[in-house]
Amino acid sequence: MKQTRQVMVGTVPIGGGAPISVQSMTNTDTADVEATLSQIRALAVAGADIVRISVYNKACADAVHTLAAKSPVPLVADIHFDHTLAIAAVENGIQKLRINPGNIGGEEKVRRLADCVKMHHIPVRIGVNSGSVETDILNRYGGPTPAGMVESALRHAAMLEKCGFYDMVLSMKASNVRDTVEAYRIAHDRCDYPLHVGVTEAGLPEQGKIKSAIGIGTLLLEGIGDTIRVSLTGDPALEPPAGIEILRDIGLRNDAAEFVSCPTCGRTCIDVAGIMQQVHKTLADIHQPIKVAVMGCVVNGPGEAREADIGICGGGNGAGLLIRKGQPPRKVTGDLGAILISEIRQMIGDSGGN
Repeated sequence: MKQTRQVMVGTVPIGGGAPISVQSMTNTDTADVEATLSQIRALAVAGADIVRISVYNKACADAVHTLAAKSPVPLVADIHFDHTLAIAAVENGIQKLRINPGNIGGEEKVRRLADCVKMHHIPVRIGVNSGSVETDILNRYGGPTPAGMVESALRHAAMLEKCGFYDMVLSMKASNVRDTVEAYRIAHDRCDYPLHVGVTEAGLPEQGKIKSAIGIGTLLLEGIGDTIRVSLTGDPALEPPAGIEILRDIGLRNDAAEFVSCPTCGRTCIDVAGIMQQVHKTLADIHQPIKVAVMGCVVNGPGEAREADIGICGGGNGAGLLIRKGQPPRKVTGDLGAILISEIRQMIGDSGGN
């Protein structure tokens, strides 16, 4: 697997083999310090390791001082066009910038910004979207192609490299999953900068989670990507859990219970969905890599639950079959969800807590 460079966003490492970090972004008026800080804290509780804020005027840049000081996680300032806002955000304590150097007013302004981030040891993300590719690149490639997005990102990076600055993260996002995946594959082959992976403008949560899981998951399974954001329209607090779930489902995060259940069929003897919801909700505080199964019948259930640490299968007439790894199946009756939860709590206690 190709090793990327590593940069530090506050205390959070990106690249160089560090764990994949999860990001999100506020949608409050950044100048409203209380509202923005409240949302930052909510995003941290939801699982965000890094949070980005928009800095689009002086009031926002001034707010960075308080936000950075009180935030529970490192903050990134999103800057467009005005290098003075970027410098102000850095001087006020921001831990990372997201910019496109080509948009901030020429070589001299880029150099001033580069001097500032070097002095403060602040990394920069070069963020290219399919809608922000330069006209000459669009003309050459016939549109915002994956190769064109990568060329745009590397062109912006070269401006900072010319100033002797290399603590960069690159992103090349499109709303089209296929183009996104291909762009990151090209970038992975062409440079060793850490990559911020995501599908932009993914849509409402139901649609956006699927698009993001396909795009982000594909790349991470190929060893591409160092930090991720699931971009969803609406409440940003939905983004970190979706990113964390992607990491767990592909085996890159092992810090919670895994739940599996059958899709049910005509043989189903128990309320699989109801029991699973009961178990999932009650055991949300479990932070151990335990695998829990709920299966609807004893025809396929025992075999399908064999790889789980513990599970229950419907047996008819209100009974179930409790399966615990390494032990013979045991018939149980009563509230099957409560029985399963009790057994899991006992298992967690036996293994030294959660």
